[in-house]
Amino acid sequence: MRTWLLPEYIEDILPPQAGRIERLRRDMLDLFAVHGYELVMPPLLEYIDSLLTGTGHDLDLQTFKLVDQLSGRTLGLRADIAPQVARIDAHLLNHTGVTRLCYAGSVLHTLPNGMNRTREPLQIGAEIYGHAGIESDIEIQRLMMRALEIAGAQDVFLDIGHVGIFRSLVRRARIDRELESELFRAMQAKDLPCIRELIRRLPAPLREGLAALPELYGGPEVLEDAARRLPRHPEIKSALDSLRALSEQLRDVAHLRCFDLAELRGYHYHSGVVFAAYAQGQPYAIALGGRYDEVGKSFGRARPATGFSMDLRELAAFSRSAHSDTACVAAPYAPEDAVLQKRVEALRARGTPVLVALPGHDGEQGESKCDRRLVKRGGKWLIEKVAASGRRRA
Repeated sequence: MRTWLLPEYIEDILPPQAGRIERLRRDMLDLFAVHGYELVMPPLLEYIDSLLTGTGHDLDLQTFKLVDQLSGRTLGLRADIAPQVARIDAHLLNHTGVTRLCYAGSVLHTLPNGMNRTREPLQIGAEIYGHAGIESDIEIQRLMMRALEIAGAQDVFLDIGHVGIFRSLVRRARIDRELESELFRAMQAKDLPCIRELIRRLPAPLREGLAALPELYGGPEVLEDAARRLPRHPEIKSALDSLRALSEQLRDVAHLRCFDLAELRGYHYHSGVVFAAYAQGQPYAIALGGRYDEVGKSFGRARPATGFSMDLRELAAFSRSAHSDTACVAAPYAPEDAVLQKRVEALRARGTPVLVALPGHDGEQGESKCDRRLVKRGGKWLIEKVAASGRRRA
């Protein structure tokens, strides 16, 4: 076995991709900062009972576990940073009002979330705590769309659901946990025959409402169809009102808004609006988010919350043209030339990369990606373009 091989779905990030990812990370964190979001840096490793509090079974299966050699307790390598940020808000910051936080870092998954996807996403995201109204959902989705614009994503559309509708129907039907799990899986697969079989003994209004959910998919007009077909429960009316408000308020940033009332992603974690952003030609969502008011309660401090996350690694590959690689200027090795040294420092101060050749390695601009070089003409150091072969252009 070759000792340098990496595990499956784990890979190194090489230049120039690493440069694109880092520039994108900085740009997004700067965007979050000017919108009032403060940066936090949770640890990669936590005790498993804290790491998985309130997150449900799905995240448990995605989490690598190991034994702490100091305490003997089970540790987990985070598979999602958002629950850690919720813990920070609940127990370390202790704010009573609205708190806006953002983060960026690696997470690890036991299995990839799709074909050819990495098990080590570089997760970046933003969260709002302390506000339960639709206004914070609108703010967080607008911020997500702005971040995707910065990444260079084109033709982005939003897919929006609300887990509260399914949850209201299930609770009123008073079905047991096992049947709820089966019905949840059938909803995710949009398997209408299976759904009808599972709910055949429920009262007619609840049966008809659950059977309607997989068919309630499409543009904003779906919300009016849902109002006619679903039971008039206060929770369902509130959820539909929230979705209408989102549709109106996001019109200028997402021209295409699809609503899917059978979308239950993160059902055991989210509590209200859930959303995903898709781009043309991409098989997977390029950003995910939603409301998760119950997680704060699990930490012993009830705090409503909404947020989103995305994978910088996937975005950087997807939006390659949006972040062109910064070529550098080659300079000869001449430490005794004070004029050259000042010229090099002036270029670097303006943000232009300058690579000074080490003795015996002049002429390696091709490998170093330098497309220009400093040459001395008439007593002045001038920048000239370099041809692909390394020869100066005429």
